[in-house]
Amino acid sequence: EAQQILTGVWQNYVQRTPQRTKLVDVFMAFLVVVGALQFVYCVIVGNFPFNAFLSGFSATVGQFVLTASLRIQTNTENAAEFKTISHERAFADYVFGSLILHFFCINFIN
Repeated sequence: EAQQILTGVWQNYVQRTPQRTKLVDVFMAFLVVVGALQFVYCVIVGNFPFNAFLSGFSATVGQFVLTASLRIQTNTENAAEFKTISHERAFADYVFGSLILHFFCINFIN
């Protein structure tokens, strides 16, 4: 029963999700893996210098949140909610937010 549900969800995702959204999803999965690896490294090896760990982990989480926002704004099923925001504007906001995020993370290390 559960396997059929998961198979149905996966097939629906593969058939109905645009390629651009799938690419964003892959990047979000990559960010989850990177965040998990950073956390595991911190637990196993240690967290010296702690600022570097916090900065790297915060950058990963922040980028995930920004990417989730981009995915929501550019999803075709949410077009009614974001009528006034074009895909180009959403991407420009994403890039601007990413630059600010990484600027603060780099300055936090030092």
